[in-house]
Amino acid sequence: MTFEQYGEDVLAGDWRGARRKVIREIPAERDLVIEWADSGFCGAVLRVEGKLVHLEDYRGGVRLFPLGGGFLLEGEPVVLTAPTAAPKGTARTASGSFAVDGARARVALPSRIFVEGRHDAELVEKVWGADLRVEGVVVEYLEGVDDLAAIVNDFAPGPGRRVGVLVDHLVPGSKESRIADAVARGPHRANVLVVGHPFVDIWQSVKPQRLGMERWPEVPRSIEWKHGICESLGWPHDDQEDIARAWQRILGRVRSYADLEPVVLGRVEQLIDFVTAPA
Repeated sequence: MTFEQYGEDVLAGDWRGARRKVIREIPAERDLVIEWADSGFCGAVLRVEGKLVHLEDYRGGVRLFPLGGGFLLEGEPVVLTAPTAAPKGTARTASGSFAVDGARARVALPSRIFVEGRHDAELVEKVWGADLRVEGVVVEYLEGVDDLAAIVNDFAPGPGRRVGVLVDHLVPGSKESRIADAVARGPHRANVLVVGHPFVDIWQSVKPQRLGMERWPEVPRSIEWKHGICESLGWPHDDQEDIARAWQRILGRVRSYADLEPVVLGRVEQLIDFVTAPA
């Protein structure tokens, strides 16, 4: 009798090890959000000193943990290792584009990108600033879009002098959507592009996981949104200085395009393409 049709003896070799799950090793790169399984403490990597990793949660609390096992990444057990050295090769900008070595900023194009507020402009600068300087695109903020039609008229768009606008809370039925529709139907429609994202504020374009959260808190309409967010997260929110510090904490978690929601990435890239298109 032959047993060749049944293959090798199942008890031969390391049959126990064949079922053992291999746990991934993850470098403790700065801003990686990870959870310590024993206590449930979730935070972003601040730094690694020796064999200890410093994690900061969204409230600003910092705790130290030993490198190695015992961590969860998106619910999956992982082994946290010392960060790796940056690989040599072609560098990329925060937007993911190939960096141009030694490139100087171009003289500003006549075209412009308008965003609603200072925070929007700072986020666009942090992620796309290097690209915009190479292209010669200037980003300006409007302090809201209520007067967008008048601003566009004053700018007087035309061929080679285009306007791109990024609008918050651009959803059906919103005030912002009505303003955008009016501009899109206006006399400068061929040289104006208004796009937007569904979030109440640009803060929400930052992935909540970057702050150690599963999702952004919900804020009742009766409460000013940014104050409500800060209150929900246990951050100071008494005055505008507190709000500014909260935004800097959020912006500090953004290192590249990977930290932003895809819907915002697509809209900004669309605007850059529009205002840099040949006349």
